[in-house]
Amino acid sequence: MANPIQPALDGTVPEQTKTRQRAEDYETWLAQVWPKYIDAAATGRTFTCFEIADEHKLPEPPDSAHHWGRLMTLLQDEGYIRKAGWACSSRPTVNHSGVRTWRGTRAARKEAS
Repeated sequence: MANPIQPALDGTVPEQTKTRQRAEDYETWLAQVWPKYIDAAATGRTFTCFEIADEHKLPEPPDSAHHWGRLMTLLQDEGYIRKAGWACSSRPTVNHSGVRTWRGTRAARKEAS
């Protein structure tokens, strides 16, 4: 099923080359993105969810409004990341709204070595 493209208020349509693929189901999507976030956690750097997705051109989940947050909660629950603070999002569609930043835990760095 093709993803519908929402025109902007001024009538322009976003370029198709800038849109990322959308995964068919949650489990497949999770299997694709999980390793990239584990790798990011292992570096110990502070990051936003979108920064990692954009850096690796990760696919969109089936339900973008909920699945990204669920991913970060799972990573935190598994002990890979912890809350680090807040930043302005670099995601183009959210007008620099505030988002949570994350940092890999000592356990994530230790597991990677």
